[in-house]
Amino acid sequence: MSTVLNRSSFSTASLAFLAALAFPAFNGVAFAATSGGAEETLNLTRHWGGYVALFIFFLAYVFVMLEEMTHMRKSKPVMLAAGIIWGVIGLIYAMNGIDHVAEVAIRHNILEYAELFLFLLVAMTFINAMDERQVFEVLRVKLVNAGYSFKKLFWITGLLAFFISPVADNLTTALLMCAVVMAIGKEDTKFVGLACINIVVAANAGGAFSPFGDITTLMVWQKGIVQFQEFFALFIPSVVNWLVPAAIMSFAVPDKHPESGSDDVQLKRGALVIIGLFLWTIATAVSFHNFLKLPPVVGMMAGLSLLKIFGFYLNKTHIKNRLTYDPKKAEERIGQIVPFDVFAKVARAEWDTLLFFYGIILCVGGLGFMGYLGLISNMMYLDLGPTTANIIVGFLSAIVDNIPVMFAVLTMMPEMSQGQWLLVTLTAGVGGSMLSIGSAAGVALMGQARGKYTFFGHLKWSPVIVLGYAASIYTHFLLNGSLM
Repeated sequence: MSTVLNRSSFSTASLAFLAALAFPAFNGVAFAATSGGAEETLNLTRHWGGYVALFIFFLAYVFVMLEEMTHMRKSKPVMLAAGIIWGVIGLIYAMNGIDHVAEVAIRHNILEYAELFLFLLVAMTFINAMDERQVFEVLRVKLVNAGYSFKKLFWITGLLAFFISPVADNLTTALLMCAVVMAIGKEDTKFVGLACINIVVAANAGGAFSPFGDITTLMVWQKGIVQFQEFFALFIPSVVNWLVPAAIMSFAVPDKHPESGSDDVQLKRGALVIIGLFLWTIATAVSFHNFLKLPPVVGMMAGLSLLKIFGFYLNKTHIKNRLTYDPKKAEERIGQIVPFDVFAKVARAEWDTLLFFYGIILCVGGLGFMGYLGLISNMMYLDLGPTTANIIVGFLSAIVDNIPVMFAVLTMMPEMSQGQWLLVTLTAGVGGSMLSIGSAAGVALMGQARGKYTFFGHLKWSPVIVLGYAASIYTHFLLNGSLM
């Protein structure tokens, strides 16, 4: 999870805006009140407040799209938009003498964000800690020094991306594998471009069958809609999603043998223990959620405490280790003796991304509270049916970002079978692979492999990626038809 996660397009704002224009049947009720028990909510889809909220959200996403040009972090406009939207809601409810309803709604959104924030903070801290202890660098160097052919590297990096992303998330995995491809491919633009496309598809597919692989799957899991073990029903469809385009693209990979490198990198002291603690933390989070019926974030925070305690141990023992080493080899072994600071790892976590999620959740929650997501839900899930709607979600994820799209679906909470919830999890996770701008992994690699992996280079292979998308959906229906 890196600073390169720099887009989320206009996504739900566009959907809500178009929905507002596309539903003239609702024009007669601009400010209708409905009661539900003791609570009273207002339908603001035809009220001036609703129009203001749509405009503000749309404007904020224009600034998100222009981040690379303006160099203004994406969190700033959506956080401001969230404040304005809920300020408008609060004003309208206060003018109508309705107390506490808006307060309860926004507190619910903030609670959802708090759970997501703390969960991601722990995951990011562990990933950054492993990065600082050279775990990913050692893997990169070993692959570079292995002397594999381009074709073998194409398959190895894709395979590793598929199996690492369920644990380390698709963005981190894609950046790691791209570093390997760039180190080996160097100036071979064709190989680097094809390998990057393969990595993006593999990382997104691998992240689709694990709550830890993508923000969208994490949100579905935290909602309690799909249990941890149930995500593995998507394993085979995810494999198909990657293998179909990979098999076709492999024929275009140059048949060359690059020169092997000579770098030698060692793991820093405590690296293996940190890996073990991360796996233990994942197991704890899953157990808390599945067996104790507690939020998984509780297990994640307990795991963070273990990392902090181990960091304390590393700090207390690094001077002793430094004195026992041969001074002549001190420079060579410096990675073994430098102190470890877990709070430095927390500081490296992507704060802009975490604050961006705050803006997304409150903005989408505000539009949903006003009634816009209800309109979209009726159009997609009642008029078109859940299967068609969930397939469309995948295509929307390719054009816009899957995070606000999935949060919008979770906010709508349409009545669907378990198989349909798995379907939308799959399509939202892998749909972004169809375009380079459709996922954080693709956007990140366009920056890392600038000039070699491009939008149009990816677009050239979009038809075979769409073929993999269709094949994965067919495989899901074939294997999990009883759940539909």
